[in-house]
Amino acid sequence: MTEPDGRDGRDYAASDDLQLVAWAKDDRAAFGELYSRYVARIYNYVYYRTGNHQDAEDLTSRVFFKALAHISRYTDRGVPFSAWLYRIAHNQVANWHRDRGRQRVVPLDDFTANSVAANAPEAVTESSDDEARLLQSIRELPPDRQQLLVLKFVERLSNAEIGAIMNRTEGAVKSLYHRTLLALRGSLEEQEGPERGAQHGRLGL
Repeated sequence: MTEPDGRDGRDYAASDDLQLVAWAKDDRAAFGELYSRYVARIYNYVYYRTGNHQDAEDLTSRVFFKALAHISRYTDRGVPFSAWLYRIAHNQVANWHRDRGRQRVVPLDDFTANSVAANAPEAVTESSDDEARLLQSIRELPPDRQQLLVLKFVERLSNAEIGAIMNRTEGAVKSLYHRTLLALRGSLEEQEGPERGAQHGRLGL
């Protein structure tokens, strides 16, 4: 039988997030387990919000440094611990964009239309041209709508989790999602003309 190797016999790998958070307030190894669980997801989110691997690595490090610095003040409010990390990541990315005056974009080389089409029946593309148009339309969305798409279709979070991250109610997330789809449809119709736009209307986008 394998003995737990954590401090005082703590089994980090078998513990849930809230237990790890409680330990992490004075146990760096417990925080290390949380880091291992979420670093890839946070990096992925940051990358899709910046479009640059080097900056994503730097900002991800800042997210976890800030999380470690404030873990003692973490309070369970009935939402996943990951939502707290995403909120920190969101703030770091927002500061990054503000400091540099950069346009918030979804990187076209990695965030493909298939990410949306595979998960949402409302978004259907038939060719690489359709995909390129959809991606261009996504890039032109306001930052909060780009964030919603990344959280929903890249991170595959629930509306409740997205609401916790974006500081919105679950109903507000659903409403924003609906408006985002309508905006994408309108953008595609403008690019494609009435005939192609009507085709997307039949497909549900």
